[in-house]
Amino acid sequence: MIRLDDISLQRGSKFLLQSTGATFYPGQKIALIGANGSGKSSLFQLLLGQLQCDQGSLHIPNDWRIAHMAQEVAVSERRAIDYVLDGDQRLRQLQAQLAEAESESGQSDGASNLADEDAWALKIAALHEQLDNIDGYNAAVRAEQLLQGLGFAHTDAVRPANSFSGGWRIRLNLAQALMSPSDLLLLDEPTNHLDLDAELWLEQWLQRYRGSLLLISHDRDFIDSVCAGIVHIEHQKLTSYSGNYSAFERQRAERLAQQQASYEKQQVRKKEIHSFVSRFRAKATKAKQAQSRLKELERMEDIAPAHIDSPFDFSIPVAEKISDPLLNISQANLGYSDTIILKHVNLSIHPGSRIGFLGANGAGKSTLLKTLAKEVAPLSGTLTQGENCALGYFSQHQLEALDLNASPALHIQRLSPTAREQEIRNFLGGFDFHGDMAMACIDTFSGGEKARLALAMIVWQKPNVLLLDEPTNHLDLEMCHALTVALQSFAGAVVIVSHDRHLLRNSVDQFYLVANHSVVAFDGDLEDYASWLMQQKRQANHALTDDDSEHNEARNPSDADHSAHSKKEQRQQAAELRKKLNPLNNAIKKAEQQLANAEAALALLEEQLTDSAMYEAANKSQLQTLLQQQAALQKDKNHFEEQWLTLQEEFEALQG
Repeated sequence: MIRLDDISLQRGSKFLLQSTGATFYPGQKIALIGANGSGKSSLFQLLLGQLQCDQGSLHIPNDWRIAHMAQEVAVSERRAIDYVLDGDQRLRQLQAQLAEAESESGQSDGASNLADEDAWALKIAALHEQLDNIDGYNAAVRAEQLLQGLGFAHTDAVRPANSFSGGWRIRLNLAQALMSPSDLLLLDEPTNHLDLDAELWLEQWLQRYRGSLLLISHDRDFIDSVCAGIVHIEHQKLTSYSGNYSAFERQRAERLAQQQASYEKQQVRKKEIHSFVSRFRAKATKAKQAQSRLKELERMEDIAPAHIDSPFDFSIPVAEKISDPLLNISQANLGYSDTIILKHVNLSIHPGSRIGFLGANGAGKSTLLKTLAKEVAPLSGTLTQGENCALGYFSQHQLEALDLNASPALHIQRLSPTAREQEIRNFLGGFDFHGDMAMACIDTFSGGEKARLALAMIVWQKPNVLLLDEPTNHLDLEMCHALTVALQSFAGAVVIVSHDRHLLRNSVDQFYLVANHSVVAFDGDLEDYASWLMQQKRQANHALTDDDSEHNEARNPSDADHSAHSKKEQRQQAAELRKKLNPLNNAIKKAEQQLANAEAALALLEEQLTDSAMYEAANKSQLQTLLQQQAALQKDKNHFEEQWLTLQEEFEALQG
């Protein structure tokens, strides 16, 4: 296990952690949460040996293998698949040793004696055995599966790593970390550059991961699905909670309520003591009692008042005038130059619209938003903007447009030159830019602080249509929550592209599917979309089994001189293949049903766990029973998922 004992961690003059500790047990999946700048990434650096604690001790088992997702952008010229395979250092070491041994063996001059040849053969055989023991011969297949799961096309595997854009290079870093055999996996915001499809795939991968996981993420749904424990950094302390993020919210609320009650009770006691001391200190008969009260006061541990208020407090005002529709796109082909990405798009945005776009990266979601924002013109068709349409557009590259040499206040002042300084300061305070921070150049700001400023600039302009492309990237959980609350009360229209399911679930009531070069209304919710994705994968995997013998012959046309006998053999072989595949196909369907049943039971139980009354002392026994049942159901779910994947692999292997 990993143990942090009484550690303090200081960066410059600021203490990130002070006299605190935590314990992480083997196999635990823990989310590390806290405000931007609270020390989450620094704690990762401490675990990786890149930082030393200023006080206390850190214990990590010597034999533990640690894998982590690099944050710097890959610049390697190696092929993508080779870059991913480099994550398995033991594999690369054995491959190098084997290549060297085979090379030296092949260069023997013929004068070597039989004993030397046997020694070389034994060495090569031993290396082959070690490769087999680490499943080295399937490494390339596993690397390709990681790439495809994270959204790369099959042809991307042979492209140089440095030929991809920044976001896709970060995905390569993630694939490389997942490729690395590990006892401890450290992932810092792994979903930032993923679309929802890839996020759902990663979620399932991490659920099956058998090592210990420490995860930094602002995506509460992702945390809920993957993690069974929370470590919260607050007031320079590490506080551990059992359960996922939703359970953490309930437990923390209860703890803060108790803390507030204790604080208030303590303040009453302090006043009583001070009153007693002031009244009787000078009286000889009471002096001893007064001194004991003073000592009690000195011993009393101060309990800080509960700070349950978020540092963010803002709403999104809407433009006074409004049109209906605000935006309308009709029979439009969208794309760039001569490349059509989306065809025959028809979409209207009205006041009060709450729209979310679903689809894989590259399907055209951002292109659609850019077209609506009038940053890209339609290749054909019409885009009509209402007379009183006021657009607020947040793009994935919004941060790059900020002036690093200007302050938050100056950014707002440039939008409204006549605005008073105090008005601007009050507004920026709602986004947690207080005092000197509001007037400081943003060149030293974190990604999260820059993202907050970019959002603040949009809010300041009072839009009546918000077009948001991955707005929660770089934001911490508190700001994500504040944005969700603000969007819920926004009176204008909202159009969102996001992998953040909590934001979508609480801000959107209508989904459109962007896929296969089209934009169509999606009749369902996010759970239906996840099922749709799985169904698409199943159909792709099952496509070959639906081919009859004539279709097989069409795929492999017979030459004119092929005999009727050879055609008969082909039909017999196809029949034999179907005979072998049918039992597997039935087993796959059974595993799918078992998985669906387990997921339904787990969802029902987790619904019970959302009841706040369950966490009262009187229900402690029942809570423990439910948590045990939850663990058992999660284990069953993981088992059925593994069984389904194994059967799928067998199915695909038989298909050839």
